[in-house]
Amino acid sequence: EISTMSALNLTVRVHPVVLFQVVDAFERRNADSHRVIGTLLGSVDKGVVEVTNCFCVPHKEHDDQVEAELSYALDMYDLNRKVNANESVVGWWATGNEVTNHSSVIHEYYARECNNPVHLTVDTSLQGGRMGLRAYVCIQLGVPGGKTGCMFTPIPVELTSYEPETFGLKLLQKTVGVSPAHRPKTVPPMLDLAQISEASTKLQSLLDLILKYVDDVIAHKVTPDNAVGRQLLDLIHSVPHMTHEQFTQMFNANVRDLLMVITLSQLIKTQLQLNEKLTFLPTA
Repeated sequence: EISTMSALNLTVRVHPVVLFQVVDAFERRNADSHRVIGTLLGSVDKGVVEVTNCFCVPHKEHDDQVEAELSYALDMYDLNRKVNANESVVGWWATGNEVTNHSSVIHEYYARECNNPVHLTVDTSLQGGRMGLRAYVCIQLGVPGGKTGCMFTPIPVELTSYEPETFGLKLLQKTVGVSPAHRPKTVPPMLDLAQISEASTKLQSLLDLILKYVDDVIAHKVTPDNAVGRQLLDLIHSVPHMTHEQFTQMFNANVRDLLMVITLSQLIKTQLQLNEKLTFLPTA
């Protein structure tokens, strides 16, 4: 009963790289495969299951049984442990928008690999016009001395990302909404100063939006929202108190440091290119 309560109190946080790997595995599936399954890797801390990686496990599903290459799954997990020692098995994933009859059999295997494994479903069929994401835990049902069964119960799931992942997603979003004929094959990263300029422009537009909301609330044009007010208060308290001159001095110092790093990197790049050319020069 304690294990059941702890499983129901879990929250799943999925990183974008997991979704990309699931979609890639689905696109590369065999022609006779209707869905793809795999292992979820990550960590569990204070009731939060953070899924940071995954891999596909080849399998076949029949009407009365399911076959999975468990030895392949073990080998992949051992190889991943050599690179990412902090990642452990936290559950398994499957494409589709529902839990099938074979899910309990697969879940039983992962229950032997970790405590309270999480089952993640990714709707690659895009029902409803989006890729639905759901997470489940399996709860044992039955009476003492009688037959027992299990039920997949949904638990909260959300997307999260590290700062490098956020930067990558922003680059990918630059191709969204562009027609296929004009869509670039690659999106090169912007220069550091260009990133600062773009972030400043976006920040200015967000500040204008906040000021408009505050002015509308003061003028009684918009009904105030306490949740928004608390977030604005937290935002104000998070900003360090400094004068305009102090902020200008800090900003200019950071810009000078950034320019110095860019200059040094260009000098190193030039020196390496010169050294490469000198290496291939014929000797006298």
